[in-house]
Amino acid sequence: MSSDDETFRKVAMELRILENTAETLQSRINFVNAAITELTYSHMTLEGLEKEKPDAPLFVPIGGGSYIKAKLESPDKIVFGVGAGVAIEKTFVEAKEKIKSRIEEMEKSRTSMEQQLEQVLERIHMDREKLQEMSAGLSRKERGAHVREAKGRP
Repeated sequence: MSSDDETFRKVAMELRILENTAETLQSRINFVNAAITELTYSHMTLEGLEKEKPDAPLFVPIGGGSYIKAKLESPDKIVFGVGAGVAIEKTFVEAKEKIKSRIEEMEKSRTSMEQQLEQVLERIHMDREKLQEMSAGLSRKERGAHVREAKGRP
């Protein structure tokens, strides 16, 4: 096996690894985008509830485009998820601030991952160009070898 073949294999392997990395990063970005959307809806809901008084009628989503009628019991207290299935009671203001803070953290994470993805995609592009150049070079060598063989024949 020639050094050209070995280099070609290494670049091709690196390209596969980079493509998998790009897919993973894109998947994570999609997950973060979904989380940002959910947190944004939560923030908007809290802003809407801020104007409501106790016993205000509400429609609470239960999934599948279905709702149940409810009454707002205590608009100044929010049960806030802190992770791992644990929720604590927060004041309305604290909950809004925490949600806003989470959105900001998620947006920073998304920006970082988008930058990483951009770098990986740039490297993928470079490796693809390198493989094309190497492939073209190998084809030229093979054609040259066939021409020399044909000339050497009687």
